[in-house]
Parts: sequence; structure tokens; C-alpha cells
Amino acid sequence: MAPFLIKFFPEVFRKATKAKTNMYCQFDSQVLTAFTSSLYIAGLASSLVASRLTAAVGRKNTMVIGGCTFLAGAAINGGAANIAMLLLGRILLGFGVGFTNQATPVYLSEVAPPKWRGAFSTGFQFFIGVGVVAANCINFGMAKHSWGWRFSLGLAVVPAAIMTIGALFISDTPSSLVERGKVEQARQSLTKVRGINSNVDAELADLLKFNEMAKDAKKEPFLTILERQYRPHLVMSIAIPFFQQLTGINIIAFYAPVIFQSVGFGSDSALIAAIVLGLVNLGSILVSTGMVDRHGRRFLFIIGGIQMFICQVAVTIVLAVTTGISGTKQISKGHGVLLLVLMCIYAAGFGWSWGPLSWLVPSEIFPMKIRSTGQSITVAVNFATTFVLSQTFLTMLCHFKFGTFLFYAGWIALMTVFIVLFLPETKGIPLDSMHEVWQRHWYWGRFVRGCGR
Repeated sequence: MAPFLIKFFPEVFRKATKAKTNMYCQFDSQVLTAFTSSLYIAGLASSLVASRLTAAVGRKNTMVIGGCTFLAGAAINGGAANIAMLLLGRILLGFGVGFTNQATPVYLSEVAPPKWRGAFSTGFQFFIGVGVVAANCINFGMAKHSWGWRFSLGLAVVPAAIMTIGALFISDTPSSLVERGKVEQARQSLTKVRGINSNVDAELADLLKFNEMAKDAKKEPFLTILERQYRPHLVMSIAIPFFQQLTGINIIAFYAPVIFQSVGFGSDSALIAAIVLGLVNLGSILVSTGMVDRHGRRFLFIIGGIQMFICQVAVTIVLAVTTGISGTKQISKGHGVLLLVLMCIYAAGFGWSWGPLSWLVPSEIFPMKIRSTGQSITVAVNFATTFVLSQTFLTMLCHFKFGTFLFYAGWIALMTVFIVLFLPETKGIPLDSMHEVWQRHWYWGRFVRGCGR
């Protein structure tokens, strides 16, 4: 939005309106980059704290804390008078996202019936996508108003309030309540989520047994996950979120208006393009929901990886041919449409592979004794990688130009090979039998052979 750039980033606005500015460099600004990436470094810090917080006060209360923090950040951003307020609000948003990203997937995993756990995990990513599309629609509607940026930033208080108030009316997970010694409340929670007529005694007994088994490990959880028998779990907790961000999807989704504006779309067209990409991503996540328990995780990872690789290479070629080496040529309307189509196919590939599966697979592979620790590492790596990429993307786009997308294509090729070689299929495997999958694996078997849960 022009009024937003004029108020906070006037140098960026001057470069964007300059007649012959290199289209790849017009948004290259360290202040603008600091604004966007501050959320991720705050999320990284909060995710490391959130692991112990969810164990101490429960999943429900952590979501409430995250919602309140997010609400405060949105209110400050909406009323921001200077860069300092803008950054403070953004950092509070990051803390809120960090807390909720730690607590919410664990909450869903623990209350969901086992046969629906995959669909629940995919739903988490789906509603993140809904939020992205809603935000882009609001930005489009407010783009022509001088106060529109305040409305767009401040309106984030609405989902924050809904999440916070909603969390107050749900019960905590049975696992969390057992973990904190509230056995009778755990029984009531189980009855509520499984149904009044359900017999929950057997499930409650299992929770009590697993809680006793996990107590020793929780004394030093970050040391436990370093043991040799948990080597594959540690590698996956780092590699999966790391690779997810190196698909380039968060950067492309977040900077979609910037990207399309940079290659010649008007500001309105750029926002429309971002909305289209978001809708394609949502549709593909629904496809993943229907396929993940039929065809398996590996199949979707591999097909999605190949699809994204081809599209990133194609985008590189289109930009190289149409914008030239200098990046000063204006892209034609026909090539702009082709670029949008390629990016939609790319977004679809991500939506049914690395998008939802990067949350689903970690929730499946960790034994109970290291599950909270593994989730904490997964979220922290996700934020750390996103921070580094968001901190460097605009500068990379300016210097590498169309080669930026080839950079991501190389990483997509590498992560697809990684999945083929090192990720076993976890479809339909009970959580308490997951160690058998690692024992049978050609490489990981040497680490976990002979080890139980």
C-alpha cells in the first residue's frame, strides 16, 4: 500500500515509483526486511520457551497466552506512529505465533481420534492458508484508502480475540492433564472428546502408563533426544522444517505482491495474483487430506517435489527471457499470465506435499518421551530458517534476479532426494509401533535396531 510505504518506508516508495529502477531491486530495503523478519526471530525465541510452558501450564493456557500476545501486537501495529511501534507490534505477533504453533498442533494431535489424526493435522495447515487468503483479500479491499494499512494490520485483533476466547471454553488435553497430575480432570476431558457413552478407562490407563514411562526422559529432554537411538528423530525434526522453508513457499507467499509488482504487474493486479495463489494452495491442501492416508506420505512428498522443481526452473526461464539480464525490461501481459500459472502449479505442489506433511510427519514419528522436545525443535528450526530467508530474500532478489528461483529449485531437488532415501513410510502405522519402521529402514536401522519405544 502506497500510504504505508510513504509513512514508514519512503525510500522504498521512491525506488518503486522511479521510472527505470531495476524491477528486482525496487523493494530492497533493510528496514523493510527488518519489519517482515522480526516476527520470525520472535517466534524462534518463544518456541524454545513454549516447550516447557506447554508442559507446565498446559496446551490450552499456552494458546490463551499466545492469543493475548498476538492481540496486543495487532493493536500496536494498527495504531503505529513510527517504525519502533511497528517493530514492537511485529515482535509481539511473533511471540503469539510461536506459542500457538507449539501448542495447537500438539493439542489437535492429542484430542483427535487416531484414525483421523492425519486429517486434523492437515486441517491445521488449511486454516493457516485461510488466514493468508483473508489477509490478501483485506489488503486488496483497503489498498486505495489512505488509512487502509491501519485497518489491514489492526484487523488481526479479530482472529486473535476469537482464538483467545475460544481457547477459554475448551478443556485441556487428557495427556496434558495427566502430565500435570490432574487425573480426574483428564477423565472428564476424555469423556468430552470421545463422547459421553464411550468407555475411556482403557485410554486413560494407557495415558497414565505412558506418562510414567516418560518421566525419566523429561528430566533432561534435550539430552534424551541426542541419544543414538533417537538419531533419525532428531535429523527429521531439523531437516523437515528446514527443507519446508527452502521450498521458498513462505517467502513467495509473503512477498507475492512484491514479486508480481516487481515483474510488471500493477499494485492491484499483484494483490489479486497473491489471492489466486492462496486459493490454489487451499484447494491443494484439501486434495492432500483425501490422499495422504490412501497413497502415503512419501508419494505426496516426491510428486509435490518434482512438480515444484519443474515450476521453479520454468519461472527462472520465463523471467530470464522476458526481463533480461539487467532486469529493466518490462514483462509482457502474456508472459505475466504464464508466470502466474506456473506459480499456481507450484503452490498446488506445495499444498499437497510439504505444506501439511511438514506438520503431520513430525507429530507421528516422535515417541511420547521426546514428543514435546521434538515439536519444540521443529518449530524453532522452522522460524529460524524463515527468519534467515526473509532477512535475505529481497537482497537476493536484487542481486540474483531470476536466479533466485533457480536457487530454490536446487534445494527442492535436494530435499526430494532426501525423502526418497531417508524418510520411511508412516501411513497407517500405530504410534506405539513407529520404532519398527525405523528398525527396518536401510540406513536408520543401524541406530535404532534392538531399541523399543
